[in-house]
Amino acid sequence: MIDRATRDKLIVALDLPTYDEARALVDRLGDTVSFYKIGLELLFADGLSLAQELKREGKRVFLDLKFLDIGNTVEHAVAAAAKLGVDFITVHGHDTKTMTAAVRGRGASNLKLLAVTVLTNLDQSDLDEQGIAATPGGLVVGRARMAENAGFDGVIASGQEAAAVRAETGPKFLIVTPGIRLPGAETGDQSRITTPEEALRFGANHLVVGRPINAARDPKAAAETFLAHIAGA
Repeated sequence: MIDRATRDKLIVALDLPTYDEARALVDRLGDTVSFYKIGLELLFADGLSLAQELKREGKRVFLDLKFLDIGNTVEHAVAAAAKLGVDFITVHGHDTKTMTAAVRGRGASNLKLLAVTVLTNLDQSDLDEQGIAATPGGLVVGRARMAENAGFDGVIASGQEAAAVRAETGPKFLIVTPGIRLPGAETGDQSRITTPEEALRFGANHLVVGRPINAARDPKAAAETFLAHIAGA
């Protein structure tokens, strides 16, 4: 039997267009899944209402809102999110000003702040296009250091950079890894992917899985497969 700590390592992304579809998926998954991510797609379709429902039902909730704005706006947005009682929230880890504003907004709440380092659908050509000379791995590690120094609890980083981030940050610093695929599965629009075993071995704390579960013919069976890989790791 898989314990709660192992279940909490799997975060299922509710990347669905409507509240009804997301609610139906949660109900179908039942006790198999304990942690959910709500992002921008669902946010504007009663996603915040669902987040509050999930908290009342004893689930953990990650709001993937990727804040990036002037400090005053970020501070007050994070403070508002903290009042919802959610567990994780994301802020782009591009600069210290933005992140320290988020830390002020979080205040004394239990909200965990995660810095988005480099999106997992980006590769070297995308950074070159943006005029960024660093490699994806180098940029991820640099932003992770900056986030930890700003008082953040962790980062969003692909499994390919997890080992380097873990080596450069403290043992309690969280690494939340998207772009997770089972061996031999299609990559979709992800560029920097890893298997569950690889990501956990490299130092990830939580794995975010979206389409391989929410678009599966049998989402519960798919979630159980991912949990088996996590437990085996």
